[in-house]
Amino acid sequence: MNIISKYLFKQIAANIALIVLALMAMFAFFDLIEELESLGKGSYGLGKVLIFVLLSAPGHIYDVMPVAVLVGCMMSLGQLARHSELVVLRVSGISLFNIAILLLKIGAIFTVITFLIGELITPLSEKSAQRMRIQATDAVIAQDFMTGLWVKDGQSFINIEEVLPDTTLLNVHIYEFNQQAKLLLTRYAKSGEFKEDYWLLKDSTSTYFEGDKVRTHTLSTESWHSLIRPELLNVLLIAPDKMSAWNLYGYINHLFNNKQKTTRYEIALWAKLIYPLACLVMVVLALPFGFIQQRSGGANAKIFFGIMLGIVYQLLNRVFTHVGLLNDWPPFLSAIVPTLIFLMAGVAMLRYSEQR
Repeated sequence: MNIISKYLFKQIAANIALIVLALMAMFAFFDLIEELESLGKGSYGLGKVLIFVLLSAPGHIYDVMPVAVLVGCMMSLGQLARHSELVVLRVSGISLFNIAILLLKIGAIFTVITFLIGELITPLSEKSAQRMRIQATDAVIAQDFMTGLWVKDGQSFINIEEVLPDTTLLNVHIYEFNQQAKLLLTRYAKSGEFKEDYWLLKDSTSTYFEGDKVRTHTLSTESWHSLIRPELLNVLLIAPDKMSAWNLYGYINHLFNNKQKTTRYEIALWAKLIYPLACLVMVVLALPFGFIQQRSGGANAKIFFGIMLGIVYQLLNRVFTHVGLLNDWPPFLSAIVPTLIFLMAGVAMLRYSEQR
């Protein structure tokens, strides 16, 4: 059984790697074409464009891995079927269930690989890519409104006109209220840099409202303690689905503590945890095609149909994310429904194949 496992893993891993490389070449080409529009802005030359495309690669690998597992498994099973190796395995006393268990073990390996890429590599590479691009094109991270970025922190509302790639804050406005929503003070600083556990505000002017009196205080430097941390600003650099689960969890807690809506990021967090399991689902979905091919014609059509299933899965994930967000569905449900649909379809096809 160990010999069979190693043989199947070698065949399937080689095909999956081939599919990943092919898809990565396609995505890299598309990224390159898109970035050529920004070529020449600031110091954003061809070398930095190529670095940006390279740093974007891990995110694409994470996105395409389940589809690559599906197509790679189907290609491998098709090859085994054409050489009658699946028939030999069945005649040798290995049931379809045993073959499925072997393939699921292989799928579990790619599940772990997908999770590690999404957690450890993609957030860092995506942040580095976006930061390099922003610095080279002399842009700023975010300006959600015409007045800049607005953040709620406890009883304070903070307006930041610009956030630089190194998380330096420019033109910071702080409005602090009491429990009765009465304005206590306003503070303006030209810039702010994060030190160990506080923000160092430079050229700050504070205006205190004390009853009928107004008092103004000016400092060249001032420390500002806030729950806002540079890692929370990562959300401005990269999309939620490219963030790590830990950073998403921290940002959700920040929003929750400030009584702000967290649905978008909760969906992204659950999707982050569930998405790697799609590799297992794709193995289940691919298995029946190997046995269908060896008994009937139209193999190419069946392979094409399988590839389309992978694309449909990606589309369903996007659709349920947006529909769940619009209709305020439970985040866990929005994230897991597409995977459950494909799992049930794969199990049904597997049972049908076994009964024939």
